[in-house]
Amino acid sequence: MSENLFSVLKTNFPEDLNKTFLQQPGEPVLTYGGLVERSGQFANAIVALGVKPGDRVAVQVEKSIEAMILYVATVRTGAIYLPLNPAYTISELRYFLGDAEPTLVVCKPESRDGVAELVAALPGCALETLMAGGGSLVEKAAASPGAFTDVPRAADDIAAILYTSGTTGRSKGAMLTHGNLFSNVEALKASWRFSADDVLLHALPIFHTHGLFVATNLTLRSGSSMIYMPSFDADTMLREMPKASVMMGVPTFYSRLLTKPGLTREATAGMRLFISGSAPLSAEVHKEFSARTGHEILERYGMTETNMNTSNLYDGARIPGSVGPALPGVEVRITDLKTGESLPRGEAGGIEIRGPNVFKGYWRMPEKTKEDFREDGFFKSGDVGYMDEDGYVYIAGRSRDLIITGGLNVYPAEVEAALDAIPGVAESAVIGVPHADFGEGVVAVVARRSGAALDEDVIRDALKDQLAKFKQPKKVFIVTDLPRNVMGKIQKNMLREEFAKTFD
Repeated sequence: MSENLFSVLKTNFPEDLNKTFLQQPGEPVLTYGGLVERSGQFANAIVALGVKPGDRVAVQVEKSIEAMILYVATVRTGAIYLPLNPAYTISELRYFLGDAEPTLVVCKPESRDGVAELVAALPGCALETLMAGGGSLVEKAAASPGAFTDVPRAADDIAAILYTSGTTGRSKGAMLTHGNLFSNVEALKASWRFSADDVLLHALPIFHTHGLFVATNLTLRSGSSMIYMPSFDADTMLREMPKASVMMGVPTFYSRLLTKPGLTREATAGMRLFISGSAPLSAEVHKEFSARTGHEILERYGMTETNMNTSNLYDGARIPGSVGPALPGVEVRITDLKTGESLPRGEAGGIEIRGPNVFKGYWRMPEKTKEDFREDGFFKSGDVGYMDEDGYVYIAGRSRDLIITGGLNVYPAEVEAALDAIPGVAESAVIGVPHADFGEGVVAVVARRSGAALDEDVIRDALKDQLAKFKQPKKVFIVTDLPRNVMGKIQKNMLREEFAKTFD
């Protein structure tokens, strides 16, 4: 039996294919039957362009219904889907295309001329354009038949390559198989109680594992529907929320919703679940959202290389600051960063993961792949955290974010939690920068709430009884906003560069 991801997901499609799969406000409904037919047209079109099983299809376009259909079509052909952030420049794109060597590149119409120069250097590579409602690939698909037989794939065949953000060193292409993606969606469907009755409010980008694989595959697997937003807008989300039952978001979504008076128990009465991931959710946002709506946000933990690993419980405790226990079929352990030996509950160390969700390795980087896997199959995530007695995991930060000051370890997440609890603090980031005496000095960068009276002395005074002296920031900078990437993650590498000379 074929284990092509789409073929397996399709086995749980609704009997009535006229059911809505996707509804973008102001646009015609895409039904399940329409998805099958239109993805068949796209599949036939890209096969005619020379795409074969195992070939890479690189896609750098804005979020649209057509982009979603292209993802499904690529999986159906047995090719490898390679989504790229539409914000990448031509210079950045050069690396990804040179590394992946795609057979087909699909870009925004306005980017075609610049991308064409890169494609010219790739033998046998075709270039097409795509946008909402148009583009050369859309025209070719419209002229193609809708009937298409899914190409058989094995569970270990690659379905997609997602490049890591590359904040340290060059980006690495994580190879995710059909089996990786399906096993994860099965675990999430059971853990989050997804059913055909659900309607997902989808405002995430679709070049990332959260919006593309978790949200989309889960909707398809459960035979449910989604309200498909081009981007996040808090007012629009509140307007559409009465039609939905589930929302997936990054912490920024929730903090922005909290600025809206319309976020009330009445406005969220029809919702059964709010999910957060891709970046740490502050305990303060968790508590404030619960107080305003009566809903506890369910936080989970995943990464590009592994999909989802842990999740707070649907029917159990959702602990602020924790990402919950391991998902069904996934193993998580905490190890000593130097020796690799397993640590007892409560001790912080490296987070390692093993399970059918864990990727096949890095594209064309066998040595890096070998370096990041233990001999027993556990993947070294690069994250630091600990596990409590109940198996709940707490993330302290990336191992590269660990601060060693005067020979003592400082985990930024602990200091950030104390900072975020101070009245007037909207959010914070704690970094280590070079210090002549201590090796690294602890620096806090704090974003103040609008209208709050906040200065360095107030913050220092609030922390003096909360943290050991070596953990307390030696310097505090107060800013309006913290730099984030499109998934809401604070860009600490940018902060380290900006404040590198603090103690010179």
